[in-house]
Amino acid sequence: MARRQFNVFNLSFLDVMACGFGAIILFFMIINSQVKSRSNQAAEELTSQTEFLEQEISDFQKRLIKIKNTLEKTEDENLVIEGSIQELLEKIKELTEEISFYENNSLASVESIEQLKIDIETLEESNKRLQKDRDNIATCKGENCGRKQFVSGCSVNGSRVLFLVDSSTSMLGYTYVNALRLSIFPDERKQQSPKWNQVIKGIRWLLTKLDSDFQIYVFNEQARSVIENSEGQWLEANNENKLKAINNLASTIPQKGNSLHTAFDAIDSMDPKPDLVVLFTDGLPTQGRRILSEPTEVNQDTRKKYFDDAYKREFSPSIPTNIFLLPLDGDPYAASKYIQLAQASNGCYVTPARDWPL
Repeated sequence: MARRQFNVFNLSFLDVMACGFGAIILFFMIINSQVKSRSNQAAEELTSQTEFLEQEISDFQKRLIKIKNTLEKTEDENLVIEGSIQELLEKIKELTEEISFYENNSLASVESIEQLKIDIETLEESNKRLQKDRDNIATCKGENCGRKQFVSGCSVNGSRVLFLVDSSTSMLGYTYVNALRLSIFPDERKQQSPKWNQVIKGIRWLLTKLDSDFQIYVFNEQARSVIENSEGQWLEANNENKLKAINNLASTIPQKGNSLHTAFDAIDSMDPKPDLVVLFTDGLPTQGRRILSEPTEVNQDTRKKYFDDAYKREFSPSIPTNIFLLPLDGDPYAASKYIQLAQASNGCYVTPARDWPL
């Protein structure tokens, strides 16, 4: 009987190998299950952390936007505050200047109480004389009236006479302090200024026996006729025109600075030209040819320059010019300059007393 051949790969061996392989597969399945579980848990934790971080980022972005808006609002408020501060500083400056002005003038105002009383008495007397002069304009006849045209050898004659009257602020007072003080008073009080009334009385006095054609211009920074719509025209020397011109002159309010250029322009505007110019003023000009809306400080050298410029460029020495200067304190060169002007034109120069005309 033949022996069976031995084979290592018999059924038992295969069973063992299959069992071992199945154990290995089972082992890997168990491990894989644990790894997957841990991986899912880790993924969930990471997802949770990511969502948390995203929420944090969103919160930070909202806070950043809020901070940015707050910063912009603060900047806008700062701009408003800075503008308000600048405005307050300007107001403080204006109030300081105003306080300084009133402080500087308060003493003068107190000292001027007695002067005001005297002015009131003078005005009462002046009103009586003015009424008398007004009656004289209407009734004055004969040779004696003609004598009123002479003031210390200064005559008013000619076929056409032009009166130029300075109507700047300084014509309110004989001193700068009084002129500035009266400049803040109501218009009714300004019209009662003794100095301005002296000018009105002086021109009324000169018109009393004037038989020539005439015109009256007031000038400050501009020049105009006292009779509306009569610029460049000559007025007939009748009682109606004289009274109207004097009344309109009396209603004029002295204000602003003065320029001789505007006065000399008035002479050039007349056609035909005047035979005589009568200039009433109180000092050198404070404005030149170009009128400054906010002029800088005007000193004596500047005022002399304004005068010389107008004199050299526009003054006509061929027309006799009579000067009536009511001098203002603090203007020492005015007299010499206007004497020069009067002499150059063969006119006369008068510094009337404060009670002129009687």
